[in-house]
Amino acid sequence: MCGICVSLCGAQDLLPPSEKSELAQALEHLKATNATRGPDRQNGIRTVISPQPFAASGQQDLILDCFASELQLRGKAAITQPHAQNGTILCWNGEIFDGLEVLAHENDGAKLFQEMCGADGGDGVAELLGRIEGPYAFAFYHAPSQSLYFGRDPLGRRSLLVHRPTTREPYFVLSSVSNGAENDPFLFEEVDTGFIFCVRLSDAMSSNLGADFESRIHTIPRASCKSNRELPYAILAQVKKDIPGEDIPGVASLDIVPDYLQASVDRLIAELDKSVQLQVQYIPPRNPDEARVAILFSGGIDSTALCYFADRHIPKDEPIDLLNVAFENPRKIKVQIEGNTGALPKHLKRERKKPQLNGHATQYDTSYMVPDRLSGLEELEELRRVCPGRAWNFVEVNVPYDETQEAKPLVESTMFPSRTVMDLSLALALWFASRGIGIIKSTPEAEPKPYTSTARVLLNGLGSDELLGGYGRHRSAFNSGGWPAVVDELQLEIDRIPMRNLGRDDRIISSHGKETRHPFLSLDLVAFLATLPVYHKMDPRLQVGLGDKLLLRLAMKKVGLDLASSRKKRAMQFGSHSARMEGERRGDVPL
Repeated sequence: MCGICVSLCGAQDLLPPSEKSELAQALEHLKATNATRGPDRQNGIRTVISPQPFAASGQQDLILDCFASELQLRGKAAITQPHAQNGTILCWNGEIFDGLEVLAHENDGAKLFQEMCGADGGDGVAELLGRIEGPYAFAFYHAPSQSLYFGRDPLGRRSLLVHRPTTREPYFVLSSVSNGAENDPFLFEEVDTGFIFCVRLSDAMSSNLGADFESRIHTIPRASCKSNRELPYAILAQVKKDIPGEDIPGVASLDIVPDYLQASVDRLIAELDKSVQLQVQYIPPRNPDEARVAILFSGGIDSTALCYFADRHIPKDEPIDLLNVAFENPRKIKVQIEGNTGALPKHLKRERKKPQLNGHATQYDTSYMVPDRLSGLEELEELRRVCPGRAWNFVEVNVPYDETQEAKPLVESTMFPSRTVMDLSLALALWFASRGIGIIKSTPEAEPKPYTSTARVLLNGLGSDELLGGYGRHRSAFNSGGWPAVVDELQLEIDRIPMRNLGRDDRIISSHGKETRHPFLSLDLVAFLATLPVYHKMDPRLQVGLGDKLLLRLAMKKVGLDLASSRKKRAMQFGSHSARMEGERRGDVPL
C-alpha cells in the first residue's frame, strides 16, 4: 500500500515557501496524510516542464510535483518512490498478482516502471495494464512526450481522487486521499475506472491552467483496438444473459451437490484457492510469533472461507489474526434495559419502568457480545476443527461509545468524498477493526491480554454478495421480475462496484499503514462467475441461508465448513453495532 500525491500548476502560481498560499498549505497536508499510508519510506520529485522548441507563444513553464510513500510488501531491496529515470516518473499504489512475472525477491512497482518506460504512448500504457491483474492506482509522467497518465484498476480496488483546475484553484491534483470536507480548497472526486486518462502537458501551458482544462484530459480505452494481444484484465466481464427455463431443478439441502453444479462448485473452490494464494504469498516475513496476514472476521461465510484458504497457503507455524470488532451502542443498550418501547402503545410506554433487581435498577454490562462477536466465536471453534495446528489469534476489538465519538471527525475526513450515514457506519467498523488494537484469550475462560495486530495485509470478504446474489435486493428482483431481473441486478452490481465501497474502504484501512486485499474480487474469479448461468450462483426460490450465494454455500459445505455454509447474510454495520448509535437514520442520508 502506498500513498500518491501529484500536483500540476503554472510556475507563477507557485509561491516561495515563506509565502505559502492556502492551496500550497493544503498540498503539504495532503502529502502528510499520504505519508501515513506508506510508513516505510517517502520521497518527492519536483520537475519544471518547459514549452518545447517552436511552441506557440504565450505558453508558460509548469511545475509537476510528484510525491509517494511506500508500504513495502514485495521484494527484498529497500524501495523508495516515486520511481524515476531520465525525467520519467511513476507513482504506484498497487500489487501485481498475475500477468507480469514478479519473482519473490523483486518489487512489482519497480518492474512495472521499466515496462512502462518502454511502452509506446497511451495505447501502450493501456495495453500493459490490460495484461496485469491486481489492485492499483497510478500516475505516470512520460518525459519524452510530456504526457501525464493516470487511472485505477477496472474494479477500483485502490483509491485515487482528482481535483480538476478551476480559475479560483488553478491546480491539477491527484491524491490517494483528501484533506476532508472542512476547509479544503480541492474539489475531489473519485477517478472513473472506465478509462486510462492522459493530460498532454504541452496542451496545458496556457497562461491560466484552470481555463477549459477539462478538454485537455484525454481518455484512452482500456481495450485498445490497436492491440493485437489478448488483454484479459482490461475490462470487467459481462454477466451471462441466459435465462433458465421452468424445469431447472432445485437444491433440497447443502449435503449433496447436484450433478449440474459439480463442475461449478469445484471450479469456485479452485479459483478462490488460487486468488488467496496469489494474495498471501511473498509478503515479507516478520518475527516468528507475529502474524503477517489478518482477516476482517465476522464469522460469516465470506470471511470464514478466506480463513480456510489462507490456512492452506500460509506456513502452519505462523499465526493468523482474526479481527472481530464490536461497538458499545447506546441505542442498543437502551433497548436492552428498557425493552423496545418504540413498539408499545403510549399508555404502556408511560407505565414501563426499568427492570429492578433486588430493589435496584439493573446496570448494563458492556459485554460486547454483538451478533458478529457471537458468530465469530462459533466459527473460531469450527476453524480449529477443520484447520487444526494453526494459531488463530481471535482479536476482540471492543470500542467504547466515547472512543467512537472521538474518532468520528478523523474517520469522516479520511473517508471523504464518501459522505453518507451508511458510509460512516461502515467506515467506523473498518477503521477500528483494521487498527487491530484489542484483546486475545488463550482459552474462553482465560484472562484477556492486550494485543495489537502486526499484520500489514488484511483480507476482506467483500464482493461475494455482489457476484453471487447475496443481498435481499436480488431476491426482491426475482419476486418482481423473475430471472431476467436478477440477471440485470447482478450486472448492475459489477458495474457499480468500482464507485460504491472500494475507494472508501481503501482510504480508511490504509490510514493505519495497512493494505486490504479482496480475494473474491480477483478479475479471474469475477470473469468465471460472470460466465456461469445465474441459477448456478443463486436460487431465490429457496429460503434465505440456502438460495442466496448457493454456489459458495455448497463449496464451503464440501470443504467441511458446515456451520459457515448455512450462515445468513448480516451487514457489517449491524453485526458490529456501529450503525444507528444516536437513532434511526436512513443510510443514504448525507452527513
